[in-house]
Formats: sequence, structure tokens, C-alpha cells
Amino acid sequence: MNAPRLFRLALALGLVVLAACASQAVQRSPRDQTLYHYVSAVRWSDFDLAMGFIDPALLEAKPLTDLEKERYKQFQVSGYEVKSGSEPAPDTYEQVVEIRVVNRNTQVEKVITDRQTWRWDAEAKRWWLMSGLPDLDATR
Repeated sequence: MNAPRLFRLALALGLVVLAACASQAVQRSPRDQTLYHYVSAVRWSDFDLAMGFIDPALLEAKPLTDLEKERYKQFQVSGYEVKSGSEPAPDTYEQVVEIRVVNRNTQVEKVITDRQTWRWDAEAKRWWLMSGLPDLDATR
């Protein structure tokens, strides 16, 4: 086998392996997909979008006021790090997250510990956030 042909064969094989790895990396569990999209919303400080992950029954029982929504707009998220996660029951997931936020008015950063509880809704076939949005007044 000549060198150019061997090189093309190796290149083609490498591309096939990369494509296989990429397709495996994209396939996430429903929980991991939900958490990924929630993290994206929070990291971009899009708390309106993040509200869409909250259990509808919780939102109906305790809706966010306009003042609370405006308060979330006052903060820019500067960091989001999952510290721990566990499955206390088959349809429940809990995680502790450290969120760094900067007050847009004062430029002061603070660290919030957010204890999240998620539940699987078999009927809707999705995960819902049961603990609500992060408490901006909480600290470590």
C-alpha cells in the first residue's frame, strides 16, 4: 500500500471514530438534558427561561411577583458549579450548586448555595425543578 493511500485510509478511519464519539456524547439521559438546559439558562442569567423548569404546580401555588422577577434581572451570573448530586429515590434527583452572582448596580459578587430538588414526571415525560429558582438573598 502506498503512503498517500494509507494516509487517506487512516484519515477516514479517524473521522469515523470521531463521528462515533460525537454521537455518543450528544445522547444524554432526559435528566442530564434537562439539567444541561437549565444550567444554560441560569448561566446566561435568563431567569425567565429558567422559570420554565419549575414544577407548574409549584408556580401556581406560589407564583413569582413582578418585584421578584425584577430582582432576578438585577443579577448577572458569573459562575455555576455543581458541588454534589444524589438520587434519594428513583424519580428524584437532588444537587447542591454553588452560584456566583454579581449585582449589576453595585458590582459586588456573592456566592449562593442552591439546593435543588428535581422530580421526574412520568406523565409529561420530563424533569421538574421542585425547589424553585435560586434564593438571591442566600449565602453559603
